[in-house]
Amino acid sequence: MTSPQPKARGVGRTLARIFAWLALLVVVLAAALAVFILTFDWNRAKPWVNEKVSEAIGRPFAIEGDLKVGWRAPAGETGWRAWVPWPRFSATQIEVANPDWAKAPHFATLDEIDFEVMVLPLVARDIVIPAINLVNPSVDVERLADGRNNWTFKLPASSGPSTWKLDLHDIAFAKGNIAVSDQQTKTDVQIAVDLLGRGIPIGEVMQQQEAASRSGSAQVIGAAGARRLAQQAAAQQASEAAAASAASAGSAAGQTGAASEAGSAPPGSASTGTAPASATTATASTASGAQPGGSPAEPFYAIGWTLKGTYNKTPVSGTGKLGGVLALQDPKRPFPVQADVRAGDMHIALVGTLTDPAHLAAVDLRLWLQGESMAHLYNLTGVTLPETPPYATEGRFVGAFHPGASEFRYEQFTGRVGGSDLNGTLAYVQRTPRPLLKGDLVSNLLQFSDLAPIIGADSSSSKAKRGDTVKQPADRVIPVEPFRTDRWSAIDADVTFTGRHIVKQGSLPISDLYTHVVMTDGVLALDPLRFGVAGGTLATRLTLDGSGVPLKARGTVEARHLKLKQLFPNFQSMQSALGEVNGDASLSATGNSPAALAATSNGEVKALVTQGRISRLLMEAAGLNVANVVYEKLFGNRDVEINCAAADFVATNGVLDPRVFALDTDDAVIDIDGPINLRDESLDLKIHPHTKGFRVFSLRSPLYAKGTFKNPHVGVDATALALRGGAMVGLGLLNPFAALIPLIAPSNNKPLPCGELMAQMRTHPVAPPPGQAMRAGPGAAKAAAGSTGNAGSTGNAARTVRPPAVQADPSTLYKGS
Repeated sequence: MTSPQPKARGVGRTLARIFAWLALLVVVLAAALAVFILTFDWNRAKPWVNEKVSEAIGRPFAIEGDLKVGWRAPAGETGWRAWVPWPRFSATQIEVANPDWAKAPHFATLDEIDFEVMVLPLVARDIVIPAINLVNPSVDVERLADGRNNWTFKLPASSGPSTWKLDLHDIAFAKGNIAVSDQQTKTDVQIAVDLLGRGIPIGEVMQQQEAASRSGSAQVIGAAGARRLAQQAAAQQASEAAAASAASAGSAAGQTGAASEAGSAPPGSASTGTAPASATTATASTASGAQPGGSPAEPFYAIGWTLKGTYNKTPVSGTGKLGGVLALQDPKRPFPVQADVRAGDMHIALVGTLTDPAHLAAVDLRLWLQGESMAHLYNLTGVTLPETPPYATEGRFVGAFHPGASEFRYEQFTGRVGGSDLNGTLAYVQRTPRPLLKGDLVSNLLQFSDLAPIIGADSSSSKAKRGDTVKQPADRVIPVEPFRTDRWSAIDADVTFTGRHIVKQGSLPISDLYTHVVMTDGVLALDPLRFGVAGGTLATRLTLDGSGVPLKARGTVEARHLKLKQLFPNFQSMQSALGEVNGDASLSATGNSPAALAATSNGEVKALVTQGRISRLLMEAAGLNVANVVYEKLFGNRDVEINCAAADFVATNGVLDPRVFALDTDDAVIDIDGPINLRDESLDLKIHPHTKGFRVFSLRSPLYAKGTFKNPHVGVDATALALRGGAMVGLGLLNPFAALIPLIAPSNNKPLPCGELMAQMRTHPVAPPPGQAMRAGPGAAKAAAGSTGNAGSTGNAARTVRPPAVQADPSTLYKGS
């Protein structure tokens, strides 16, 4: 019989041979594949790669250089994994085309790209790339005025989410360039980027930028101004640190007490609260990231950049730093940014972080601003601000990005504007149809001259620095510089400003300032604009409608309790004067400059002096009573009571005509008539003194005030004085004693009807709509008729007005105002 065992051995031997041949086949195939991969000219695959990539991005793509695939032992792997080689891909001279409307032929070019792919994760559909190396990348970014841009690619529609996942660990590159041409923002800049070589912590950059910015401030506002700004910033930070410490202590005490009361705190544990730190430390703190394990880590800068070009037709240049590229992928990781940019005469610097920079979720920066005028920020930011002297500010800039509703705050900033300090918080709110600027600003020490650029009243050198090309005529006082009403419709505003102490020039009796600025759809309102003046207040409510051309203005003025003594601090003869000035005005006008508004003004102006006393010497001098002046100089200077003093003007197309302009005391009555022309800034006033009581050696003749606001001339009416002198000479030829007769002034005991004047002044002034001429009512016409006539008749005509039935009380004229 034949045994079956040899047959079994034959099957096993066959299987073994099969497996051996299969193993040999795998080895041969692997070897052949390795030989193929190592020897294959991958440039033959470029057409296929170019076609597939072009289809994927919807834009022509080309590898103009070599395409290579190599193998290398994996770095950092151990054990059997170290025997699995990684493929290394490289390509040179890569180009991505631009749309046919773009001015540059290529959207991006790259001298070389190479990267490795880990093999084993491919089994789980994970593409793990340890690093990508880019050599001389260059990107051209363009956008047309109609909104077309070259960074939006027409990607093919996806049938569903990809089952593959990309995991990129690092990006390294040598020098790169970015060109930006944006017709919508009028931007044309060139940006060069490069690696810094080492990671620089944000704290180190913060210190460097603070020193550089304060050095720049000294160049703009002077060394003394920069020192004061540094002192303001230090005081602000100390105040915030103290507040934070107090809040932290209070929070810790509260939490500890609560834990103790609940009995849940473990032995030795302590609960601490958190509070905002100072502006500088807060920025660094909020920029902190987190290391593995939860310990705080300070962000580092890895990339440097330089910029040069134009923005909105303004030359720009600057440098800056950014965090690593991979930090952009983690929305929870603060991304550090730094910039130091000059745009025209503006200098802007910032250090801080962005949250989720890929989607611009939030920003937290330390921000420095410097420049010749805050109005120049409009070209860079679109925020409408007034003309100012040179300025420098620093503070914390925070904000959150939301589509159509982003909000940013320049918090607790400190600054210097000219010789004044400036502090406060401003918020920018994005909304429809216009953004809103709101905030509260305070100046503890305000130079009054620093307000002059707002209305174009600063010096020629100041105007030259801030770039104003409108020259003020040499013979004009009222500024002719036009308002920039075209900017008023770009933003709405709701801002308060307080000048706690005004440093005035000369004898200007102004002590403080407060205003509430509201701007809505091109209409600017100052409601109120209030000054502390001569121990009282001067409050203005002004509306400027810049939504059309020309600008339309309406305003009222209320003067309350202005002290005569303080109004004329440099006049020794007025230092014994008592009494207050109260007044009201209502005016309207049209025009795009202060001078144009003054030249078209219409309305009424009224003022009244009540319960006062004035130097008798001043009154005698006004009447040119020679003997009495000598007597008062030799034997004393008594005061006389002011019965009343009133001024009632009507403005018609820029010309102020007095209905009543008179002063009545126990010793004299003084009447004034003649126009004040705001169109050509001229004066033609005649002052008629009328003495009370017998006066010897009186040269009483009308006085005049003529000329312009720039060069006024005050003197004696030469014609009247010559007639009086001629009479004296003629009589002197007949009898020497008769020559004194023309110099003897008889008593004029007809006082002004003070009661009626006060009653008339009670009527609040009115103004017509802007652009319409003032039309006087019957009462005004009567008063105007009584205040006209030849020289010397004004006072008599005014005194013929019939007194009212009830005497007005001067003390109640502006009661409750």
